[in-house]
Amino acid sequence: MINAFICQPGNKIFAQTASEARAVPVIELSGNGYNRGLQHGTKLKKEIADIFAKWKMNIRMNTNRDPDSVLTAFRTATNFEPITRKYIPAVLDELKGIADGSGQPYQDVYAFQLVDEFWIYLDKQQHASNHHCSGIGVPATANHPAYIAQNMDLENYMHGYQVLLHLAPTATEPEQYILSCAGLVALAGMNEKGIGLCMNTLMELQASEEGLPVAFMIKGVLSKQTGNEAMQFLKTVKHASGQNYIMGVGDSVYNFEVSSNEVVRFLPKAGESAVVYHTNHALLNHDVKEWYKKYHEQVLSGETKNRNSEARFASLEQRMNKQPADISTDVIKTTLRSKDNARNPVCRVYKEGGGGFTFSSLIFTLGGKRSVQVTYGSPDQSEYREYFFKAGK
Repeated sequence: MINAFICQPGNKIFAQTASEARAVPVIELSGNGYNRGLQHGTKLKKEIADIFAKWKMNIRMNTNRDPDSVLTAFRTATNFEPITRKYIPAVLDELKGIADGSGQPYQDVYAFQLVDEFWIYLDKQQHASNHHCSGIGVPATANHPAYIAQNMDLENYMHGYQVLLHLAPTATEPEQYILSCAGLVALAGMNEKGIGLCMNTLMELQASEEGLPVAFMIKGVLSKQTGNEAMQFLKTVKHASGQNYIMGVGDSVYNFEVSSNEVVRFLPKAGESAVVYHTNHALLNHDVKEWYKKYHEQVLSGETKNRNSEARFASLEQRMNKQPADISTDVIKTTLRSKDNARNPVCRVYKEGGGGFTFSSLIFTLGGKRSVQVTYGSPDQSEYREYFFKAGK
């Protein structure tokens, strides 16, 4: 069982009563980028110190090297700050605020944001991929609004540090809910305008050491006031890593396989822009790294159907083989709790010493009374808690 994370007695954010067990703490943030970061760092100072220590232990375990030396080499080998400063400079101010509030070095706060980019850095050296998320998108019908949903699967060291960041609107940005963990600016999210974004790593696709990292891409998309602006941002800004993005905009859902060079729309059923779903292997974007070309060819020929990502994709395909009108949030929840393939389930329970788990399951309702639903850990162990936008009240 996943136990609710209980912090020191003086910290009311993470301390939960029995009736509140396994609820993701909501962290209220307001003001400009620096002020949001300062509030984040100050409110979660102890949690950030704890998770940074576990993060570095995890790096040592995976590389057999000193973590600070590894992170220094990683920062030297990449150059993400110029494009971030060009397109979303406020996020760098936010990182400075987190560093000041938490007392952690800025260079560590910066590197901690680069979850996928660090995996890619290690993959380039070790060819050791690390990815397990599953995503769904359902367009609006006469029966229900549009939804996008995901099981966010992460490494075990992040267990217990789930947070839901609630960003108050500013003069230029809408109200936002962002799933994240202590010290991290974004994992997935939605804004009050009905713009939402979920993502799965596509490790085999080409990456760039000068593109925009995933966490900052999320921040950029969610800062937009219109779907057209959000779509343009996702499709035109150079990406740092191979990803599958499921984007919800009002009544519509879109699925894009992106590499650093190409953005390709993916439709599970060719010619039908209805329900979308994806896991962690590219199917239409063929901009593949050299050492993944053989694997990519095997994926396309059907030779890898029993592997992890392919097994989960088959589960989503079977369960989402319905008309959009017939896919309710209950159907989505059942799908995200599924374990059709025991070795490669969509829903991954936390196990001590395991390689990864479902950090949170989330459902974004993009129309009507817009909301986000999140679980604390895997959805078979925790109920979905729903949060509504103040703008919708």
